[in-house]
Amino acid sequence: MTDRLTIALAQLGSSVGDLRGNGDAILAARASVPDADLVVTPELSIIGYPPEDLVLKPAAVAACRAELDRLAAATADGGPGLIVGLPWAENGRLFNAAALLDGGTVTITRKHLLPNYGVFDEKRVFDAGPLPGPLNFRGVRVGVPICEDIWGPDVAECLAETGAELLLVPNGSPYEIGKDDKRLSSTVSRVVETGLPLAYLNRVGGQDELVFDGASFVLGGDRHLRLRMADWDEAIVRTDWSRTATGWDCAHGDVAPAEGPWEEIYHAMLVGLRDYVNANRFPGVVLGLSGGIDSALSAAVAVDALGPDRVWGVMMPSRFTSADSLEDAAGCARLLGMRLDTLPIAPAMTAFDDMLAPLFEGRAPDLAEENIQSRIRGLSLMALSNKFGPMLLTTGNKSEMSVGYATIYGDMAGGYSVLKDVYKTSVFALSAWRNAHKPRLGMGPAGPVMPQRVIDKPPTAELRDNQRDDDSLPPYAVLDAVLTGLIEDELSAADLVAQGHDAHLVARVERLLYVAEYKRRQAPPGVKIGRRNFGRDRRYPITNAFRTA
Repeated sequence: MTDRLTIALAQLGSSVGDLRGNGDAILAARASVPDADLVVTPELSIIGYPPEDLVLKPAAVAACRAELDRLAAATADGGPGLIVGLPWAENGRLFNAAALLDGGTVTITRKHLLPNYGVFDEKRVFDAGPLPGPLNFRGVRVGVPICEDIWGPDVAECLAETGAELLLVPNGSPYEIGKDDKRLSSTVSRVVETGLPLAYLNRVGGQDELVFDGASFVLGGDRHLRLRMADWDEAIVRTDWSRTATGWDCAHGDVAPAEGPWEEIYHAMLVGLRDYVNANRFPGVVLGLSGGIDSALSAAVAVDALGPDRVWGVMMPSRFTSADSLEDAAGCARLLGMRLDTLPIAPAMTAFDDMLAPLFEGRAPDLAEENIQSRIRGLSLMALSNKFGPMLLTTGNKSEMSVGYATIYGDMAGGYSVLKDVYKTSVFALSAWRNAHKPRLGMGPAGPVMPQRVIDKPPTAELRDNQRDDDSLPPYAVLDAVLTGLIEDELSAADLVAQGHDAHLVARVERLLYVAEYKRRQAPPGVKIGRRNFGRDRRYPITNAFRTA
């Protein structure tokens, strides 16, 4: 009977669809710990997570099986076994599966609980596996509940009742605010119910709108942490297990501290942008640098994610642009060490005015002319992106996107957004945090990254004389509180009025939220930060007459 195991937790990233690259990374992780008994990798580690409808393509599933066979053959050398994840086709059904590879053999366990809420829709592409039993690994009965299987009691209870001695949990658990506490609460409950120790292994890195923060950990049968891996970092950590009089236990290891709220949000934006740009092979990003706080924070994240040499700012002044904005854009670029060019849009504005004058005759200038300015800027930035190759980074925040305070085909044009799921009040807080802290993963400078005036001055789009955001919108502190209720908490107007908000204001914000849905459907992807991001989490109809006020 085996009384000791060395289990390496491989907190890896994966690239969806890069089966050979992912397989090579798994083999490299195995080679780095030759004296380990077992190496565990995250959920669907062969194909990457989430694969979405890619797994409905039979050729992709067959290629995963071929890659699995390659990995299994590698374990015939008598070295560490592997736990890897893949889509597994069997008798006309398709499962989200984990495979135990050892001595050249393959043993499969299938995910039982398929998440179908928020960003998850696994029931669309996978079949639910039966309640699983443990896998026999070198004389130890190991339970392998896969991700969602650990969020309820049934799978862990079944594994314990059928003889599992410890639980190894491969995950693809995306980041959102407060997720660490939810994971720990759920896994502690499983340990309490089963009495079994548990290793929770998560992936890292960005995949489209989702980012994965790692933060893998081990709990003893006494519910206490044995170790915690760092957020965001790929790492392979050895864990030493031994059989005791009361069951298996893991030796204590390093417990990496959890990040503070602004640090983790900033890193989520950084990792999401970094991996999106690099995985899609853009040479860098270009963005409009207006002298305002949204573009300043977006530029800071971009420089921290990619380095200053890969970030190109363009200031596009009109006759409404203030001297302060010109100075502040230049100040941001100087502090960040990035390129800044100035491209005045007055000639294009004049051309559009002349071209449209016969049709606009007799009508006073209004929102149409303001939006033309934004679209000229979007067109100009897309021209630079097309000509030179960098991806256009959009800079709008969640408050603006919620109420449609953005110009479709203008400042909404682009390939990706780091602020898409960040409310304006959080933009202010994140900017202040970045001015005082250099993020651990950041490639940008230490010290301030934007002039303090950028944070202090009233926000403005500068599309007309003396314009301020609060001419059109409630103060952001008020607006964000109402939006949080309507979006994150799905509250009714009556609920918000009962909290003390003005009834007319709530009704207006709710109407703006619903009528802007068509704009959001045409917005670029962006990093998920909160519980209800637009697109993957919150899916509302465009044509929608329902109101609560």
